[in-house]
Amino acid sequence: MKEISLNILDIAENSVKAGAALTEITVNETDDTLTLKISDNGCGMTAETLRSVTDPFYTTRTTRKVGMGLPLLKMEAEQTGGTFCISSKALSEYPEDHGTEVTAVFNKKHIDYTPLGDVVSSIVTLIQGHPDTDFLFAHTYGNKSVTLDTRELRAVLEEVPLNSYEVLKFIEETLRKEENI
Repeated sequence: MKEISLNILDIAENSVKAGAALTEITVNETDDTLTLKISDNGCGMTAETLRSVTDPFYTTRTTRKVGMGLPLLKMEAEQTGGTFCISSKALSEYPEDHGTEVTAVFNKKHIDYTPLGDVVSSIVTLIQGHPDTDFLFAHTYGNKSVTLDTRELRAVLEEVPLNSYEVLKFIEETLRKEENI
């Protein structure tokens, strides 16, 4: 993909499709590395599925025969000399503690490093498309950080939907201002 923020959008969409009530997206940057972690409390995956998800020719979709999201993220991280890790606990095996966690570490100084890109647009798109799902977004760079928790917004806004124009505009403007790190 052209930027890591598009990987974020793709992987978080997987979380929503897995029935996650909460998806946590964490970006931790230093001068040398970018660590992306996406975790959810969705239905998780069995050990058999987990072994197959980084194969581009494995997919649960019926509309096409390939699933490129996780394999691309893995390739993009590893081609910078970084790492990729995925763990998951299936709801059927772990009814109280289920979900999936994906972690990718990128070497920012490598020539093949893909930039983070417009992460704000990806987060706003997720909220717009899935107003009933909660997202916790945290981006840290050195000693600066920005956090958005839709559970906190819901508590303040009460019945106002998160995907209303005014709320989305507020979220985007606030994140863009704070993302200037």
